[in-house]
Amino acid sequence: LCPHAVFLPVNMALYRKVSARIARILRRYADRFQQVSIDEAFLDVSERVKGYGSVRELALSIKEEIKRREGLTCSIGVGPNKFVAKVASGLEKPDGPTIVEPDRVREFLAPLPVRKIPGVGRKTEMALRRMGIRTIGQLERCDAQVLVARFGKWGYRLSLLARGIDESEVEEARERKSVSREHTFEEDTDDPAVIDRTIRRMARELHRFLTSEGYLYRTVSVKVRFEDFETHTRSETLPSLTSDLAPIEEVPRGLLRGLLKGGRRVRLVGVRLSSLVRLGKGQRSMEEFLAASKPKTRRSSRRA
Repeated sequence: LCPHAVFLPVNMALYRKVSARIARILRRYADRFQQVSIDEAFLDVSERVKGYGSVRELALSIKEEIKRREGLTCSIGVGPNKFVAKVASGLEKPDGPTIVEPDRVREFLAPLPVRKIPGVGRKTEMALRRMGIRTIGQLERCDAQVLVARFGKWGYRLSLLARGIDESEVEEARERKSVSREHTFEEDTDDPAVIDRTIRRMARELHRFLTSEGYLYRTVSVKVRFEDFETHTRSETLPSLTSDLAPIEEVPRGLLRGLLKGGRRVRLVGVRLSSLVRLGKGQRSMEEFLAASKPKTRRSSRRA
């Protein structure tokens, strides 16, 4: 469609460096700080502002410092909880603050399409449309029991979010215990070759993460969601810690064989690594990690 397009190479090392510098800026403005991706973070500023009257000034100060130091614009959303702030942050990209006060939450959310809810992808959107639900306001008016019957626990969560309710807190970063990748197919599939290629691709992505961040893993899990939204997970724990690629590819494929019997079409597959242990500073291999982990023995001497 665009034969003269020029595709620039990805420079993840640069992006991570800039992301880390921006995170340091943001931390100075927050009571609590939670980075959720390379370009997104939540800030709890409850103790730093006197209500919503002064929050705009804080948001503009953050934007000004990022622009001055990094030459980048950013979009800031402010709300009474993480969900509302997240939705607000996406409305005025790439350079606008959007502030939603508590008494305006439902008014703010009601006209927006359901796709604005984090986690609502194309398939969920289509399922909601078949129920006559296109906007968050229509979703709010839908009986929660109807949503639970259609989507399970996710349906109850959707009902809460449609009313602007989100009780999750801004959590400071903790040592990572797991890492995962998921893929939702454009069309539900029962083709083993397509599923196998997807598993292998996610395995390579996870292995690159392990290598770049210096992690070992021990438990491999696979997740599959079928066309009717029924979801299953299976796990296998390896005999010892490793950073090898082979188990990340082979274990999920083995676990999936039992789950894919019956010919049902698959909507989503995922791979998760857990029981993560990070290599110490200067350690580059499993052998170095184990050597450093061995208890030190003391020599004792006896006088005759």
